[in-house]
Amino acid sequence: MNTKPKVLAFDVFGTVVDWHGSIAHEIRRLNLPADPEAFATAWRKGYRPAMARVRSGELPWTKIDDLHRMILNDVLKQFEITTLAEPEIRHLNLIWHRLTPWPEVVEGLKKLKSQFTLVTLSNGNLGLLANMAKNAGLPWDLILSAEVFRHYKPDPETYLGVAQTFDISPEEVMLVASHKDDLASAHTCGLQTAFIERPLEFGKGHIRDDLHLESFTNYHAKDFLDLAQQLGC
Repeated sequence: MNTKPKVLAFDVFGTVVDWHGSIAHEIRRLNLPADPEAFATAWRKGYRPAMARVRSGELPWTKIDDLHRMILNDVLKQFEITTLAEPEIRHLNLIWHRLTPWPEVVEGLKKLKSQFTLVTLSNGNLGLLANMAKNAGLPWDLILSAEVFRHYKPDPETYLGVAQTFDISPEEVMLVASHKDDLASAHTCGLQTAFIERPLEFGKGHIRDDLHLESFTNYHAKDFLDLAQQLGC
């Protein structure tokens, strides 16, 4: 096992917060004429292609709030929803600021915070992450974002940027995430890694089947409380 990390850097969407359930709940609350589960899935499906346009240079640097709005415009057309006024669309777009954490997250983070410095490492923009933390009671020590480094994950600048921020070596940073491509990229950059199982990330109808152990993860945990226990918190 590597040296004990000093900083735990957390992926956020899916790892810390339940984006799918939160968005589906909002669609139900608004009583929109669309399947809530399908709407949530479609909105998230546009996420990677939109970031790829920025990473390739097709789009200039664009924060996630603005990418989410671009995708939302397309999804509203896809579902033929024309009843929302502009202020309502803006408010719906900000659901990403109001996502609900998984049930054990706050307690788990508080345990982990007793021994480690906790930071976000998300493609979400700073304002989004700050509002989310305030709304959900997430006890971060520092909010870091792709916006700080002007690079989206999985660009190495994001992972190595955490180590540079704290003036520590990459192996003293551990990425905590429920997405294996994110963890594999962090591992390649020399970070330690912890995989968190989130079988319901994509909703009850799409239970994840990629929860097995991997060679590029230092820790494999059921949830944040399990990870805290494994790390001796």
